[in-house]
Amino acid sequence: MPPAAKTEPNPAATGLAPSELRYLVLAAQREGNRALNRQLSSYGLTASQFEIILVLDEYGPITLKELGELIVCETSSPSRIIDTLVRRRLVQRATDGQDRRAVSLLLSDEGEDLVPKLRRIDEAIDDGARDALNSDDIRGLVGALRTYLTGSESGDVLDRRFLNRREQLGE
Repeated sequence: MPPAAKTEPNPAATGLAPSELRYLVLAAQREGNRALNRQLSSYGLTASQFEIILVLDEYGPITLKELGELIVCETSSPSRIIDTLVRRRLVQRATDGQDRRAVSLLLSDEGEDLVPKLRRIDEAIDDGARDALNSDDIRGLVGALRTYLTGSESGDVLDRRFLNRREQLGE
């Protein structure tokens, strides 16, 4: 028995022009990145470096493979971003005491000193979105995006990264 055909939503029923949803998501992502990049410019960081520093703060020390399973910014190996952060002395590599072949990534003292400033930027960006939307809008948008990302590589990364935090908050 052939699988049931998916029915395409009628653009008139959704109130959206064809392709408008995709471009709305893309535009929202770009605006968020522009706001973030404006905040990061004084630190000389990219959005990808910012994400990695915050992940290392929360989950480090971890391996490069483990880091790659927790970030959205880089779909392949984040090694070149790590190389840059190591050169800037924000991240350091350390050998595992039990397995000298294993290398863990952790924040350097300079990286740790930067974290509170980056957390404030992260909160300010989120606050901007919260100021523009009410609670119901946010819940609906988050629910729709989670549904859309279910089963995708990015959705899996977000689940690994945020599921425990959501459970701690009782969600």
